[in-house]
Amino acid sequence: MFAVITEAAAAMGKRITILTHRRELLLQGSRGLLEIGVQHGIISPRHSMTHDHVQVASKDTLVRRLGRAQVPDLIVLDECHHCTNGSTWGKILDYYPSAKLLGVTATPSRLDGRGLGIKSGGYFDTMVHGPSVRDLIDMGFLSRPVVFAPPIQYETKGMRKRFGDYVTSDVAERLDKPTITGCAVEHYQKLCPGAPAIAFCASVAHAEHVAAQFNAAGIDSVSVDGTLPDAIRRSRINDLSTGAIKVLASCDLISEGLDIPVVTAAILLRPTQSTGLFIQQVGRAMRIHPGKTHAIILDHVGNTLTHGLPDEEREWSLDGDNNGKKASTGEANPYVQCDNCYRMYYRTEMVCPECGHKRTVQARELEQIEGELEEIREVQRAKIQLRREEGMCGSLDELQELGRARGYKPGWAFMRWSARQKRRT
Repeated sequence: MFAVITEAAAAMGKRITILTHRRELLLQGSRGLLEIGVQHGIISPRHSMTHDHVQVASKDTLVRRLGRAQVPDLIVLDECHHCTNGSTWGKILDYYPSAKLLGVTATPSRLDGRGLGIKSGGYFDTMVHGPSVRDLIDMGFLSRPVVFAPPIQYETKGMRKRFGDYVTSDVAERLDKPTITGCAVEHYQKLCPGAPAIAFCASVAHAEHVAAQFNAAGIDSVSVDGTLPDAIRRSRINDLSTGAIKVLASCDLISEGLDIPVVTAAILLRPTQSTGLFIQQVGRAMRIHPGKTHAIILDHVGNTLTHGLPDEEREWSLDGDNNGKKASTGEANPYVQCDNCYRMYYRTEMVCPECGHKRTVQARELEQIEGELEEIREVQRAKIQLRREEGMCGSLDELQELGRARGYKPGWAFMRWSARQKRRT
């Protein structure tokens, strides 16, 4: 998306700087521009300054070269949920006050849930909603997630929090145990043997121990973290994409943005209070790839129980109100866990879609009280009129126009149109 926008702006003679915070994302952004033929320079420790109108920059390098770099007309911020006042990102934006800003992210909120808007101390004044995760799955741009949540063997009580999330040292102490890692290995072998997977861990040592236990079980695995030299990090990530290894144990390195479509499974071994981090992690397994029918999420830490299934409809706001929370459905807990295989699925289904185990529902006794029925005819008429208006829409554009008139979220029209097409087939 931002590569195409950059191409159009450069054709108008504008100067564009694409800002990233990790070398892997810098190289990925550069490849995206090359794919559509956009000439550009790279601002990083291993590249010389050029005079191209388009630059892909490491924030940590650019902040040291502000006086030497071009003055951009447009700054594109990749993974812009990291952009806050007083940070390195903020210093760069404050240095170029006349530049237009385009922030891109799948999770527009900070780690503590605060918004990215000006009212919340951020830099953005307008949010453009793209299709939801569920819309993108229906349109074939993301893989359908299948979530398993094996029995949880740890306790979050007493774990400290900092900046809205658990302190990593406390998490590592609770989770870096042979019983929990062994459970992860066991369920990988049972549910997705041989699938390329990323295990998200709490610390460098935790990631190393997880990789060691997978290797002990005969599953080729290595760990990766930000302390490794660039060449080793790139080599290990590439080994996952080529199949040389099966499981990559990661500590705070590839939770977001990195595009490895062959990855089929996400193994969650780090509990988090951040909905954004949860979505970013499971998203690594949801890229589409030839032969991939679905993404497998092995949630060993209960993140799904905290944040909902990956394809839940969610609410986002620049002001940070309920950011990333599930859209209100009137149902406090709309999904259940299979007692037999631990698959998570929606409460409306009575049979587990994975193993066919039938769910038993405990009967509830109804208390009879006196009262009078209320007239609901006018409500019924209103609902019929709403359905009639939707039925008269003959195209996606007409549904989108109706949704705007009603004040609905942008994804509503996509969902209605996709459901209609499914019924026709």
